[in-house]
Amino acid sequence: QVQLVESGGGLVQAGGSLRLSCAASGRTFSSGAMGWFRQAPGKERVFVTAITWSSGNTYYADSVKGRFTVSRDNIKNTVYLQMNSLKPEDTAVYYCASTTRWGIATMRAREYDYWGQGTQVTVSS
Repeated sequence: QVQLVESGGGLVQAGGSLRLSCAASGRTFSSGAMGWFRQAPGKERVFVTAITWSSGNTYYADSVKGRFTVSRDNIKNTVYLQMNSLKPEDTAVYYCASTTRWGIATMRAREYDYWGQGTQVTVSS
């Protein structure tokens, strides 16, 4: 049974930084990818970024390019999301998710099989 546990959310002022972590367990993570999605109140869940386990290829939503950086630690089976220059519009619940797919398929929520419980990120103006 795959388990994904996010941590690192919180309250930060605009312009500040946060780092989210997602610890994965339950299978060998040598292929596929991990993604981060976010969902603001009253809105649908949207893609933020993804990284493949094997090659480390990354994909970003336009709204976070240049501000967010995704990375992974294959030994710890952990994925990180470094968020800099945060804006109030980044406020959302952030979810990590696991998929066996790679490439642009990692930008689609329906391609993911397992999801974490989410962690709240609030950016004050």
